[in-house]
Amino acid sequence: MKKLRVAFYSFTSCEGCQLTLLECEDRLLDVLGAVEIVRFREASSYEGGEFDADADIAFVEGSISTVHDESAARTVRSRSKKLVAFGACADIGGVNAIKNREGVETARERVYGPAAAWIHSSAARPLSAVVPVDAALHGCPVDKDELIRFIFAAAVGAKLPDPAAPVCFECKLRQTACVFQKGEVCLGPITRGGCKAICPAFGSGCDGCRGLAPDANLLLMRRLLKERGLDGSDLARRVDLFNAAALTEDQRRELIGHA
Repeated sequence: MKKLRVAFYSFTSCEGCQLTLLECEDRLLDVLGAVEIVRFREASSYEGGEFDADADIAFVEGSISTVHDESAARTVRSRSKKLVAFGACADIGGVNAIKNREGVETARERVYGPAAAWIHSSAARPLSAVVPVDAALHGCPVDKDELIRFIFAAAVGAKLPDPAAPVCFECKLRQTACVFQKGEVCLGPITRGGCKAICPAFGSGCDGCRGLAPDANLLLMRRLLKERGLDGSDLARRVDLFNAAALTEDQRRELIGHA
């Protein structure tokens, strides 16, 4: 059976999601037995064109925040049969989109100071804002077991169901004590699961890196968090850590109010 040609690319990101694959040390030979990796800058000495490969599946990490990102995304899309938003930045905009809320110009001046005029960037957007996306792997970083399952499923022409239950469901499966009962703040009730609720399992509330769960009850979440003493601006900072570009204005008003 002919192997799938797989490529990995990065735009505005830390490239941590690509490193997740390299951290699957005991499974890498299995992966290479199932697919042919034709581009992967993090694990290659190839010095040719960065976006010159044809692929059956392209995994794209990072948000779109420059003209170069936008052009490269269109090139990768045109040369790939399937395009996967790889991790929170590509999937929902991620932490890069925090700058959208305070304004791109303000953020640029704060980061680069006198050199701000030399830097050309735009509002951070998910990959799907520029090109059609066929699938998404959620999280910051992606879950390595979910990634391996996705690759093996694709290799045999299968499709994995996208997790729909919230993080709270996985806390119950792990028998993890609810962090709300410990006085912590957690976005688990409205965040898409699939991460094995790893943050609550280690005593930290969910920050929402996998995006909103389908049919998330935002009004109830707003009430719950306000009971923990968070006002509208506190809620905004908490939610915007990963979801500044993901929430519609209606969803934002429903969850945060007029903050």
